[in-house]
Amino acid sequence: MTNKKDEKLSVPENFEDTHHDDVWSVFKIMGEFVEGYDKLFKIGPCVSIFGSARTSVEGKYYEMAQYTAQKVTEQGFGVITGGGPGIMEAANKGAQEGEGKSVGLGITLPHEQGLNAFVDNDYVINFHYFFARKVMFVKYAQGFIVFPGGFGTLDEFFEALTLIQTKKVTAFPVVLIGTEYWKGLVDWIENTMIENGTISKGDLDLFHLTDDPDEAVNIICEFYKEHTLQPNF
Repeated sequence: MTNKKDEKLSVPENFEDTHHDDVWSVFKIMGEFVEGYDKLFKIGPCVSIFGSARTSVEGKYYEMAQYTAQKVTEQGFGVITGGGPGIMEAANKGAQEGEGKSVGLGITLPHEQGLNAFVDNDYVINFHYFFARKVMFVKYAQGFIVFPGGFGTLDEFFEALTLIQTKKVTAFPVVLIGTEYWKGLVDWIENTMIENGTISKGDLDLFHLTDDPDEAVNIICEFYKEHTLQPNF
């Protein structure tokens, strides 16, 4: 009987062939960064708005996101979203209603229908790599406004907090909209993370929680009365 401890990992015969593909993928990644940096720098200061792609047009957060984006653009900011449906569509729609720049950072995914109809044609950037796309959400965003969403929304929210906390980016305002939705998460951060010492109490100041879109926009505007508008890293 063979001793399992003596068994060695079986490496597929074509394993070494993937090395060539891996090396050349670096140039694809570089291309995504170059396009993103070039286009977004020309667009100017923006606010990234996040939330669920599954939010219906009839949902209260859809209407709130549309209104928020309109108010953001009326203050002179462009709006960046992931370009999809739901909250993203609402935000792009609101940006156009506010006669502001409406940016869509699309991602190639199975079964996706492409960008929503409210992304400006001049401000479309499509990505293959999630990590390259995430960089673009942060680099030229002067603030994050985060509506109820799923894993992707949480990913962007915690990415922003981590980068600000570790001073890897210039600090910028992060606002959660929807106390009913976010209360459980905020309570867990306060009662579990702080109690266990995994974050500091001061880290709660890295984000704001509100139900008022006007307050969310005002938080960002007030921040830039004392800080310079510039890329975050």
